[in-house]
Amino acid sequence: MEIQPRRPTGRGPAEYFAGDVLIDPVLQSTTSGLAVNEVRFSPGARTAWHAHGKGQTLVVTDGEGRVQTRGEGAVAIRAGDVVLTPADEWHWHGAAPDRYMAHLSITEGGIEWGDQVTDADYGAAG
Repeated sequence: MEIQPRRPTGRGPAEYFAGDVLIDPVLQSTTSGLAVNEVRFSPGARTAWHAHGKGQTLVVTDGEGRVQTRGEGAVAIRAGDVVLTPADEWHWHGAAPDRYMAHLSITEGGIEWGDQVTDADYGAAG
């Protein structure tokens, strides 16, 4: 058995996030690659476009946000919603323009990052 101490809160790096984003690592498995992070987005903050090799599950724990799959319209998400993103699907997620949003991010395997979501694209989402 191994008990891991809680790791410190970090800021979402500007190359992958727009706006103020705080990331609290919850779990990082050394055997399966499973990662769980609590992510908090200030109003208007969001990820860049990205895809996960084995998919991603988001559990929205507080606030209101937006999520969009490339080629589709953005969708509002709220506390209690669960977002299932299949493997290799390009998407972004973040807070609503006037509300913060927090979610648990559950992933396994690698991530590929793309371009930032433009203010024009974000403004059209909603």
